[in-house]
Amino acid sequence: MDAETTLSPTSRAAREALASCSPTPGSKKGDPILVADSVRRTFGGITAVDVDHLEVQRGSITALIGPNGAGKTTLFNLLTGFDNVDEGRWSFDGRAMGRAAPHRMAKLGMVRTFQLTKSLTKLSVIENMRLGATGQIGEKWWNGLIDARWKKQEAAITERAEELLERFKLGHMRDEYAGALSGGQRKLLEMARALMTNPVLVMLDEPMAGVNPALKQSLNEHIRGLRDEGMTVLFVEHDMDMVHDISDWVVVMAEGRVIAEGTPDDISSNPAVIDAYLGAHQGRSLLEDQT
Repeated sequence: MDAETTLSPTSRAAREALASCSPTPGSKKGDPILVADSVRRTFGGITAVDVDHLEVQRGSITALIGPNGAGKTTLFNLLTGFDNVDEGRWSFDGRAMGRAAPHRMAKLGMVRTFQLTKSLTKLSVIENMRLGATGQIGEKWWNGLIDARWKKQEAAITERAEELLERFKLGHMRDEYAGALSGGQRKLLEMARALMTNPVLVMLDEPMAGVNPALKQSLNEHIRGLRDEGMTVLFVEHDMDMVHDISDWVVVMAEGRVIAEGTPDDISSNPAVIDAYLGAHQGRSLLEDQT
């Protein structure tokens, strides 16, 4: 059985929609969940991000790639409210985001992870997971005075957290300090914690950075699992093998701009992309040059 026959209905629909998309920068998508227009950010005299138009197809796995310094993480920070744009606008699931705070975006279903993990090292793994849940009754101090108002919800949150820890093979670390986890395990914890919000769009910033080869395949499977459950995934990555392996669509940035879009096969042989990475393509594919 080939990979196409095992796709979920949502994933298959996304690929069918992407098949009709033009492999050009700023291409229109059939059902975009994230749309950005004229998003720009400068630092002094340096333009870090200058994106005219970008759409991310709902239910797909989209990779955002580019050389170091291309502006990928800065764009992530702008779209998720961790930095402010100089100009531009963007929307998530039809809602204008503007200068929305990160916590508001998370409540709406748009969550992210970081290149350098943000686990709370002095709290246990299960406590990190509990903190990821939104809408907790006990966050209001007056509710905390009456056990009945928050204990039932906390039990449900803990049950959900334990299910996710088992799914990500971290159940045995439940009561350990998060600081005791390896780099790869922290990546898994951060991804699992992001799912505590029941997100619609998951944005992963270099999920494979610092991960040993034994955990890379596990992370790949988890990312595919997000898509197959109907979530949309947008991730930044330098590992071209991974990009080619799991992506439905690839967006390429260089010097702050989107220079190419397309399927992994389109991108791996695109001369403009290869030039951005290598300076001269010489008729070779990007995937060949990365191996």
